[in-house]
Amino acid sequence: QVQLVESGGGLVHPGGSLTLSCAASGSIFSIYAMGWYRQAPGKQRDMVARITGSGSTTYADSVKGRFTISRDNATNTVYLQMNTLKPEDTAVYYCNVHASDYVSLLPHDYWGQGTQVTVSS
Repeated sequence: QVQLVESGGGLVHPGGSLTLSCAASGSIFSIYAMGWYRQAPGKQRDMVARITGSGSTTYADSVKGRFTISRDNATNTVYLQMNTLKPEDTAVYYCNVHASDYVSLLPHDYWGQGTQVTVSS
């Protein structure tokens, strides 16, 4: 079993910045990838940023150049630095970890509880 705990959401004015964090814990065998997804009311859940075990990163076109994903392997934590925030960035942000545990040793997707990010003047 793997648990994810998110933090860092909140209210910010357009042009401001926020940093989200997500810490993974539990019977982790190996983490293959970590990422951030977001979902606004009435819309589907979309990938925002992803980082693989080798360190390769992928960003949605809408956030490229403004958001940066990083990880701390010592604490199994993934971060999302969000700069120059826009109202259209408003959504619930979910942490995702693709990992295997000691029970099955097979990869599964684990999801955080979600954290609200609101960008408004």
